[in-house]
Amino acid sequence: MRYEIRVEGHLSETLANAFPELEHVVMSGQTVLFGTVIDEAHLYGLLNRCQSLGLRVMEMRQLPE
Repeated sequence: MRYEIRVEGHLSETLANAFPELEHVVMSGQTVLFGTVIDEAHLYGLLNRCQSLGLRVMEMRQLPE
């Protein structure tokens, strides 16, 4: 499954590197993390990582294959 996670603000390279399995782009005051998510546990792990880094998730959605 492919997912997109939008977080508020522009992530530094250091923060973006906390998500090595995802690609990222910065647009309109947000950073969009996107890539393949293996399973539900992986997805919750990504969201947990966002929370522990103090990132505000604005939107999360599954992308069409």
